[in-house]
Amino acid sequence: MKKYAYLLILTLVIPLAGCTTTQKGLSAGAVLGGAAGAIIGHQQGKGLEGAAIGAGVGALGGAAAGEWKENKKEKEE
Repeated sequence: MKKYAYLLILTLVIPLAGCTTTQKGLSAGAVLGGAAGAIIGHQQGKGLEGAAIGAGVGALGGAAAGEWKENKKEKEE
């Protein structure tokens, strides 16, 4: 079981190594939003729709947060 957990972590982390902060925020937001949307949607019997909406909203929010973080970092330099 641990072997599969490590494999999952590596497949998620390695592709993000070359990404910008905005792209990382977008990815993280989409994953977290999709998971939250699936859980909330499942309560209403619409897990797939909830996951899709949550992933979209999470991706937008994550990208916005990542962009803000990049801009803040550039201003400090």
